[in-house]
Amino acid sequence: MSFRMLKKIFLITIGSLALALGFLGAFLPVLPTTPFLLLSAYCYLRSSEKLYRWLINHPLLGAYIYNYLTYRAITRSTRYGALFFLWVTLIISMLVIANLHLIIFLIAVGIGVTIHLFALKTLDRDQSGRLVLVHKGRKELI
Repeated sequence: MSFRMLKKIFLITIGSLALALGFLGAFLPVLPTTPFLLLSAYCYLRSSEKLYRWLINHPLLGAYIYNYLTYRAITRSTRYGALFFLWVTLIISMLVIANLHLIIFLIAVGIGVTIHLFALKTLDRDQSGRLVLVHKGRKELI
């Protein structure tokens, strides 16, 4: 087996593992979703055009990954949905664990993710349905 084929298999394996962890991260409060999805896109881009196109065109994840990679932006509904789900799961975890050190850690993670989500640009739609990039009060047509 050639080095090129081994590299392709390795990248597809890492990309698939990252995709699985990213999917789990959508439901587990401490496991980050975005870095794993971006790693998956990176690995697929360098190993399999078919898997990369599948990921970018995925009905649930595709637009999210594309917008993040292209514009470093998310939609308002994605931001608030992520924040709601993040803090609900963090609070439930804090109530179940009841360990001060872990509670402090979970609060720090929540604050860090919240800051990151608000630091991203916002994608909205104008009256005609076109995507508009909003950052620091300025609107820019995409």
